[in-house]
Amino acid sequence: MLSIQNLTLRRGAKILLEGASLSAHVGDRIGLVGNNGTGKSSLLAAIRGEAPIDAGGIELPRSWRLVSVAQETPGLPDPAVDFVLQGDPQLWQLLHESRSATDEARIAALQIELQDADAYTARPRAERLLAGLGFKQSELGQSVASFSGGWRMRLNLARALMAPSEMLLLDEPTNHLDLDAIIWLERWLSQYPGLAIIISHDREFLDAAVKSIVHIEHARLNRYGGTYSMFEAARAERMSQQQAAYSRQQLHVAKLERFVERFKAKASKAKQAQSRVKMLERMERIAPVLAANPVAFEFEPPERTPDILLELDGVDCGYADKTILHGVRLTVRGGSRIGLLGMNGAGKSTLIKTIAREIAPLSGDLRPSKWLQIGYFAQHQLDMLDPEGSPLSHMRRLDPQAREQSLRDHLGTFHFRGEMVLATVGAFSGGEKARLALALIVYRRPNLLLLDEPTNHLDLETREALTAALAEYEGTLILVSHDRHLLRATADELWLVDGGRVVAFDGDLDEYRTWLTSERKATDERRSSAESAAPVSRADPREERRLAAQERTRLAELRKPLAARAARLERKMDEIQTRLTELNQRLADPGLYETADGAVIAQLTQDQAFTARELEQVESEWLQVQADMEAIQ
Repeated sequence: MLSIQNLTLRRGAKILLEGASLSAHVGDRIGLVGNNGTGKSSLLAAIRGEAPIDAGGIELPRSWRLVSVAQETPGLPDPAVDFVLQGDPQLWQLLHESRSATDEARIAALQIELQDADAYTARPRAERLLAGLGFKQSELGQSVASFSGGWRMRLNLARALMAPSEMLLLDEPTNHLDLDAIIWLERWLSQYPGLAIIISHDREFLDAAVKSIVHIEHARLNRYGGTYSMFEAARAERMSQQQAAYSRQQLHVAKLERFVERFKAKASKAKQAQSRVKMLERMERIAPVLAANPVAFEFEPPERTPDILLELDGVDCGYADKTILHGVRLTVRGGSRIGLLGMNGAGKSTLIKTIAREIAPLSGDLRPSKWLQIGYFAQHQLDMLDPEGSPLSHMRRLDPQAREQSLRDHLGTFHFRGEMVLATVGAFSGGEKARLALALIVYRRPNLLLLDEPTNHLDLETREALTAALAEYEGTLILVSHDRHLLRATADELWLVDGGRVVAFDGDLDEYRTWLTSERKATDERRSSAESAAPVSRADPREERRLAAQERTRLAELRKPLAARAARLERKMDEIQTRLTELNQRLADPGLYETADGAVIAQLTQDQAFTARELEQVESEWLQVQADMEAIQ
């Protein structure tokens, strides 16, 4: 069990947590939420033992293996699949030693250790993790150094998921993932047997991935059962009840204070007045619900929106050495609200860049309206901001002739006010930089907004503000986002980018999820067929028999370690079942409750619960081994 007791965390003079407590068990999946700066990442660092604790304590069982995702990945020469396998250090050490061992006794011992570590299924497991996170089969042997920063973060995530663990800490795991990888991760987490604590600003991901929510508010950890949507409803109800109770108490306090003020100097009422003073002193005051100041902004309507903003006629999109999309034929009409769907690498960003005229069409006609005014938010838009500049200096570069007050008013609608308009952008958080980038993009009142993953650095409150602003935006919108809540709320039609083509998708996001699942299954089946296919000479029956015998031997060798492990697990289940039966019998004996004290009975009850849970875990392992054996069969 994870036990956090009366925890206090400070960062400088700021108190992040004070007297906070939380208990969590194996099997819990917790979403950790709260405004930016409330201490979510600091809490995970404290659990990992990487951040100082000012008071209180955090306790974990010594046997627990704790895993989190590294934030940096050096440019290593290791192949991607080997990098992921190294996530299990014990397994990797055994594999490395088995390649060089020469002592026969050590080789025999290594075989047993490799079987216990599931070494014979390790590489396929690593490959499945990488495939789920969007890596192609041809990329598994590429060096880590050959991948970009975002893809290295995916490698870090796969490496963490490869590691055996009782506790998994994930801090914004979806930031570098596209929608199909997020859906895969949701399924993976639903089968994770340990304790998972997940920080995320993706509400639909939280709804699918967690069983409870821990909300950091007023330096405390408040736990709510259920999904993020259920948490929102429960919190709103609690706040409503608290405000009603506060209002009732304030009326009561005012009544008591009026009585005291009226009669404190009157001798006949002095005793009653003093009684009410003491009542006020003893009263446990209910805190008011502080009026939140949620982020909210709006996009001004375009000055002009023609019926047809843009036409693509037989356009090939891509780069000089590679065509990504072929023969694209699209008409973008005024007022359209389009969400782009497609697997990673399908060409969604390439299409956006072509429409934004960041890259030129390789062929075909791209015909913009003369009234077309584009606002383009790229995936790496934040890198284009001047870290030494201020929000106001960025606005001045955009419109040197504008009055300063006019620029300040515009920045104010994006919550840059007072001294913040003169602050250095390099010190801003990712969310603040994203808000500034949006403020710059919409200043010219574009009639076509092109947004490529605009929510990557936004917290839940700012995402909600962006969703509301886009829902009311009167121009035309083309959006790429892995945030399904944003897509559902703002897109009226969906385009699918797949197989080098762009077509209308006749369905909603739930149907797209089903399509993704079927596509992944088909891809897995094609990969399995390709791996198992072997050239067989039908003209030579002896060769066929030889190959068949060879395949039977290979399968038998694969099954052998799994069969040995299944036998060991069966023996272990028998031992645990014997212990559990004995405990059940002792607790069922009426005489126990007549002779034993409460501490003994409590210990037996605890032993019974732990033994039952241990049996359940071993049975789960045994079932997985049986499934692996059946798969080999």
